[in-house]
Amino acid sequence: MRVVVIYKDNTDYTRTVLDYLHDFERQTGHELETMDPDTAGGTQFCDTYDIVEYPTTVALSDSGILQNSWRGLPLPTISELSYYVQ
Repeated sequence: MRVVVIYKDNTDYTRTVLDYLHDFERQTGHELETMDPDTAGGTQFCDTYDIVEYPTTVALSDSGILQNSWRGLPLPTISELSYYVQ
């Protein structure tokens, strides 16, 4: 499984996302992948999965099939996401 947090840097929610990423890693021992939607790869990724709101968190299967997504704030609970990274 792959979990990706898509967010833009230097926004009003950036600190919330960074704190969440730190807490998730501290509590689970797993680091979540992050992506900037304004990069070439980020734009393609967002187009593929129809992501237009930030922050968005997506859980993908190993073959790239969308398993679940959480759009905007509040971010999903750590226990919700930990299911997808185990």
